[in-house]
Amino acid sequence: MDSLASTSLSSLPDLWDRVFGSQPDPDLWVVIATLVAALAVVVPQGVWRISRNAITIAHEGGHGLVALLTGRTLTGIRLHSDTSGLTVSRGKPHGLGMILTAAAGYTAPPLLGLGGAALLAAGHITLLLWLATALLVAMLVMIRNAYGALTVVLTGGAFLLVSWLAGPQVQAAFAYAVVWFLLVGGVRPAFELQAKRARGGAGDSDADQLSRLTHVPAALWLFLFHAVSLCSLIGGGRWLLEV
Repeated sequence: MDSLASTSLSSLPDLWDRVFGSQPDPDLWVVIATLVAALAVVVPQGVWRISRNAITIAHEGGHGLVALLTGRTLTGIRLHSDTSGLTVSRGKPHGLGMILTAAAGYTAPPLLGLGGAALLAAGHITLLLWLATALLVAMLVMIRNAYGALTVVLTGGAFLLVSWLAGPQVQAAFAYAVVWFLLVGGVRPAFELQAKRARGGAGDSDADQLSRLTHVPAALWLFLFHAVSLCSLIGGGRWLLEV
């Protein structure tokens, strides 16, 4: 028993160093290759119909996280096969908490990408993978439909396998691909929403809900979504390319 306990204690510093320590930056060609891979799953419409599910996870997760941080009661999250989603929370139907919760959806993927780029620029590749896994596990608790649970389990499983079993080079490539995907993929939904609204659709979108909450035109909220996603892409891209 003593030897088992001492082994466990001695492994704790190793685990700490593994998670919170810094890892070497990948070669520039890896960074470029993962950017190309991210573009390949975001730009073509056919592939985007599938890969957009991951953006929806971040979108609805953003709603849920900010709802909790602002004191609202999160009752459930649903993810659908058409890449739409729904996050339900209880609390005052107006006020700052509701505004921040509604604004968090379209801004969450690019801001998560920006935060991920900051971690990668600091060499914290493994920490990024573990944080992403923890967030997905926490989100899974609030999922209320089978498709949503399957999507989150598969995504979280990929992060878990890479963070535990893959070598440093594979971890780096995976982490950079994920962050590029959030940065690049975070730009497209706002343009899609703008196109739908131009055709008279999406009358109950996040931008329209925010307009009703704040009496600010929905177009200005759309501008905010564009500004956040494009600035995150520019800032995060600069960090990732400075290897």
